[in-house]
Amino acid sequence: MNRDNVLIDAKHLTKVFGYGLQKTTAVHDVNFQFHEGEIISIVGESGSGKTTLAKMIMGLLGETSGEIEYKGKPRKLRSHKDRKQYWKDIQAIFQDPFSSFNIFHKVDKLLTDCIKLQGLTLSKEQQFEKMKEACSFVNLKFEELYNKYPFELSGGQMQRLMIARIFMLHPKVLIADEPTSMVDACSRSTILDMLLKLRDENNMTIIFITHDVGLAYYVSDTIYIMEKGQFVEGGPAEDVILRPRHRYTRQLISDVPKIHEEWNLA
Repeated sequence: MNRDNVLIDAKHLTKVFGYGLQKTTAVHDVNFQFHEGEIISIVGESGSGKTTLAKMIMGLLGETSGEIEYKGKPRKLRSHKDRKQYWKDIQAIFQDPFSSFNIFHKVDKLLTDCIKLQGLTLSKEQQFEKMKEACSFVNLKFEELYNKYPFELSGGQMQRLMIARIFMLHPKVLIADEPTSMVDACSRSTILDMLLKLRDENNMTIIFITHDVGLAYYVSDTIYIMEKGQFVEGGPAEDVILRPRHRYTRQLISDVPKIHEEWNLA
């Protein structure tokens, strides 16, 4: 991780939904700096605002106030061209893999779209090899999957396919929103190992959005604790989890021995 290389710099981010008496502030005055190659976890219970914040970072939701700088410059998302360029660098894996794919498109179409997004001109044979390599990385056989629809695959296969897309796209930033919540413990460990391997090979920044304190402690360089739309605590993972200062953080990690047991930590 390069602490000197700030990739995403957020200043006073706020997101308000609705108006008047129906107004809800989902994210309030949030500040952070994410660095190249860093693994960050944003931890909070349901309704804390963490998924709204993830969508703001992704560029799927606009901020009510505040700004996000990317690579030292205010990001531009006004035009389709701007958004397409931004999404080359920033990709996401969501909790429900089936909601992320068009159910009417077969696997080969889903992966071919990755090649198109990169603007690559490849022969059919080159495309096949690229898709085969991506599937092999996540322990899937492209020859057995390419002609299938998403609904013909298991949840674990779909999550791996999402990681295969990331392998093909080589983004600078990956937002992983509860990426292991719908798979069993064995698949969870495998998926995390794949993501960490991608980070190591591509110096990719990974932002985990999770309610799972154990996962955050296991994978992260930096942890932010989010409550009611605000960061109430943040810092190096060990400091936040082992020496919590805020009462909400202490509430979340009141069963620290369980964390050690579940993730086989000393």
